[in-house]
Amino acid sequence: MDFTPALQQGTLIKRYKRFLADVRLDDGTEITIHCPNTGSMKNCLFPGEKVWFSTSDNPKRKYPNTWEIAQTTEQHLIGINTGRANALAEEAIKAGVITELAGYSSIKREVKYGDENSRIDILLSEDNRPLCYVEIKSCTLLEQTVGYFPDSVTTRGQKHLRELMHMVSLGHRAVLLFVVQHTGINIVQAAEHIDPQYALLLKQAVNSGVEVLAYQTELSAISSTLTRSCKVIV
Repeated sequence: MDFTPALQQGTLIKRYKRFLADVRLDDGTEITIHCPNTGSMKNCLFPGEKVWFSTSDNPKRKYPNTWEIAQTTEQHLIGINTGRANALAEEAIKAGVITELAGYSSIKREVKYGDENSRIDILLSEDNRPLCYVEIKSCTLLEQTVGYFPDSVTTRGQKHLRELMHMVSLGHRAVLLFVVQHTGINIVQAAEHIDPQYALLLKQAVNSGVEVLAYQTELSAISSTLTRSCKVIV
């Protein structure tokens, strides 16, 4: 995924009201930008460190700039725009980067499915193969040497695991894909210390036949791309 134009750089002052962040530009100007992340952003907020943001030409937007990347004190980069995860996954599937999801001729986004009024992020199909339901989660929480999901209790994420298990029971293929948007994360694990119910459901899902994958994102001011698989611990 290319950023056109290239992302602009500033210094984070603070994030507040969930959807806003104040940034200081190199010339000293302070601006308010949109923060496209509804989560806790635990271990993703580093006031005084660099951030990168995109700019929209939509005149109706109150805040035309969107926070895309944060830098940690260890110089790791974090893709904090969770809305990018699905597009990154689709691009990687089409490019054959995610080898486990190769061989499907049809890719559809946001298809209704399941018993709990859900929409699957990506539905893959191919003649003479079971349908493949792919649920995508953005992983950005790094603690010590492990990346964790979720960073706060997620009843929605729990629902998605139940839906995936149901798809397997119907004879379909179901995949949970962690898009790792943190350059310091090489291992992904369920955050049992944050959401024990999610961790329990993930174990049940794997035992039921749900596949779990994780792929690392390469981040820069000009592009964001899935490049390689990461280890998952269940």
